[in-house]
Amino acid sequence: MEELKRQAAGRALEFVQDGMKLGLGTGSTAKHFVELLGARVRDGLRVIGVPTSEATRTDAIRCGIPLTTLDEIDRLDLTVDGADEIDPALNLIKGGGGALLREKIVAAASDRMIVIADDSKWVEALGRYPLPIEIIPFGVGATQRAIGEAFAESGVSGRMVVRKGQGGHVFVTDSGHWIVDAHLGRISNAPRLAGSLASIPGVVEHGLFIGLASMAMLAGSQGIRVIERR
Repeated sequence: MEELKRQAAGRALEFVQDGMKLGLGTGSTAKHFVELLGARVRDGLRVIGVPTSEATRTDAIRCGIPLTTLDEIDRLDLTVDGADEIDPALNLIKGGGGALLREKIVAAASDRMIVIADDSKWVEALGRYPLPIEIIPFGVGATQRAIGEAFAESGVSGRMVVRKGQGGHVFVTDSGHWIVDAHLGRISNAPRLAGSLASIPGVVEHGLFIGLASMAMLAGSQGIRVIERR
């Protein structure tokens, strides 16, 4: 599986050009991209990156990739990131690693987003993977009730679990928030649900990435399949 992820990362690297400003994703597949990009940088490729998590920042520094922030530059040429699920419209579920807020900010600030994954992440409809919803710790009960109402309005249902980290403590994101994982099974209308969740005051962000990915690189036993959003 790791070899498939690295193959997808290597294919995405072909789209990186000298002088680009890059969004650097988070997760096991994105980690391969950062490592391969670092090798190219050491060979003379000139790029600058914006990491989507503290873990990616650490990896990028270790690999010698120059970094900046979205305070210092206003747009990125390309973001390369992984996904937990990808549907035929290239809508995504992301956030399994807990970095969905920064990942979405970086993706939205990019001219293009390429998703890299092994082909097990390809699904006909989103929802088999639990949907991460980033919330503020204050008023968790009220926020969860509002999320449940949004589910009902969007025709989905399922249990919600506050994510736990090491030692059984509540998982805290890089930005100091909590994550609720919603086990929905199937999301029939992801754009509608995304809009409903975004309107809830206690919800900081959700893991539905709608209309952000322009291309997906899926690595499998038969090679790499490239899908472009129509």
